[in-house]
Amino acid sequence: MDKKNFAFDKVNFILLAVGMVIVILGFVLMAGPATNETAFQPDIFSVRRVRVAPVVCFLGFVFMIYGVLRKPKDNE
Repeated sequence: MDKKNFAFDKVNFILLAVGMVIVILGFVLMAGPATNETAFQPDIFSVRRVRVAPVVCFLGFVFMIYGVLRKPKDNE
């Protein structure tokens, strides 16, 4: 099979994988204790969960979009 027939090359797949890891990291940063009826957890309003984690997720999605839109270089 000829490599010229593929829309993505190795670098595109690596960029997509790195972007997915960054998105997963952002969702992990959003995790934490939840507030329920009996106890209020002020940690739900922490800077990490409200500001940092969504920005990390957004950058991961931007990275993945770049990985999809990047045009492979022709070696010929």
